[in-house]
Amino acid sequence: MVNTKVNLSGIELSNPVIPASGTFGFGYEFAEIYDINCLGTFSFKGTTKDARFGNPTPRIAECPNGMINSVGLQNPGVEAVKSTELPKLKEVFHKPVMANVSGFSIEDYTYTCQALDSEEQIGWFEVNISCPNVHGGGMSFGTSPESAAEVTKAVKSVTTKPVFIKLSPNVTDIVSIAKACEDAGADGISLINTLLGMRIDLKTKKCVIANKMGGFSGPAIFPVALRMVYQVYEAVKIPIIGMGGVSSAEDVIEMMLAGATAVQVGAANLVEPFACKNIIDNLPAVMEKYGIKDLNEIIGGAH
Repeated sequence: MVNTKVNLSGIELSNPVIPASGTFGFGYEFAEIYDINCLGTFSFKGTTKDARFGNPTPRIAECPNGMINSVGLQNPGVEAVKSTELPKLKEVFHKPVMANVSGFSIEDYTYTCQALDSEEQIGWFEVNISCPNVHGGGMSFGTSPESAAEVTKAVKSVTTKPVFIKLSPNVTDIVSIAKACEDAGADGISLINTLLGMRIDLKTKKCVIANKMGGFSGPAIFPVALRMVYQVYEAVKIPIIGMGGVSSAEDVIEMMLAGATAVQVGAANLVEPFACKNIIDNLPAVMEKYGIKDLNEIIGGAH
């Protein structure tokens, strides 16, 4: 019998598998096809202070071993999430959920986190300072240690729940940014968000994505994500949620060996709606194959 349970900032997860924000909606859509309570938890759709339609279409482009998206944080706004989305979620998901929050100013981040802090369903905040698909916010906060620390301090001052800061790989030194977040009071780090990419249509000779560039995700970015998780684990003492191209139980174990306590699955959900369920179902057999009795014993095991 193997142990798949992990502890994420004081909250026990039955397994480390977490659907990533933006790939799982607010959960109840997936609850129509399987019991989502098999998940460790999930990170719900990126939420902002005000409702957003998102970027112009087309905003999805296929790539070998991945995809590019430029959805642009489409969401109904924090008040609608509280009044409509969370009550619907509560009917189908009976575990703490991760609230993914984005903003265009420090005040945006603090307003949204403060508004959600009293919601009993929310176990953690995942503060996204790494979205490459919006202008004037998102990734601009995650490209320097100083601005990342500023967001972290501001959010921590208005929340009572653990705060994970989601970092961008589109930087030269992700380690210094992660360390700045830890020093500013972050309870954990999520990494990586998507890489910046683009496609050009040979027939029209124009960019496929209306926004020209978007976030590149999928299996092709897994080695980059793994490397960054490994580097950050060596620099910080707070837990890491690893993500980026994860699509199998083997990938989950590899991420944990690099230093992740939990692992998010993103683009795979858009290709195969049962991706997370399949990974969770396969995890015990893969653990036994590699002689792993307890996942907690392998966190950072490759160091």
